[in-house]
Amino acid sequence: MRFAGRTIIVTGAAGGLGSAMAAGFAREGGTVAVVDLPGSPGAEVAARIGGSASEGSAFFVPCDLADLDATAATMAELAAGHGADILVNNAAIYPSKPVADYSIEEWQRVQRTNVDAAFVCVQAVLPVMRQASFGRIVNVSSITFFGDLPLLAAYVTSKAALVGLTRALARECGPDGVTVNAIAPGAFPTAAEAIHPDPVAYNTYVLDQQAVKRRGRAEDVAGAVLFLSAPETSFITGQLLCVDGGWVMH
Repeated sequence: MRFAGRTIIVTGAAGGLGSAMAAGFAREGGTVAVVDLPGSPGAEVAARIGGSASEGSAFFVPCDLADLDATAATMAELAAGHGADILVNNAAIYPSKPVADYSIEEWQRVQRTNVDAAFVCVQAVLPVMRQASFGRIVNVSSITFFGDLPLLAAYVTSKAALVGLTRALARECGPDGVTVNAIAPGAFPTAAEAIHPDPVAYNTYVLDQQAVKRRGRAEDVAGAVLFLSAPETSFITGQLLCVDGGWVMH
């Protein structure tokens, strides 16, 4: 049980990718804080994990990450009360429209939810990690960072910022025993794909781009996150790992 005795915080954990991460940590003994919007399926996700054959457990933490003050308070209370060994910044919103059509408010909400909230979460958990001389932070970026898809300017910018944040934090936090890495998922058949008007054509397009000719599964992303959070990867930090079936190679 690689995560027995560890507390793991996963934001956006009510969604397809986040819930798979939470379940994966719990299967290996972790206690998982399922962080997501009030009214989301987060409570059901936590209950399902707790009622499964997992060696660990899960509990729901309702939080609107776009409210940065509330997020800071919630995360600080969570870290103080339960500990914070691993933080996965997974939550994101992903509007799709031409760049000229964004209002300033829409642009700022994407950055606030996808980047600023991740920064606030890190600030909240770092004191606990530093005190323990142990921590794992995994930021969820995207292969859109490499420039393959149009109409996602706000989202791509936010995911690029997470890569920069990852590298800066890795350099700063390494002396404290805290590693910071990022993953870049490719295209996965989750609710995010609802923004595409022709699902059949999009599915064909995705498979054409990938070296591995199957659609990705949420467990593929969860496996990468668990890998970067595990005890045996303590010498890996500041890295971006693409989980995309070989779409991007660099």
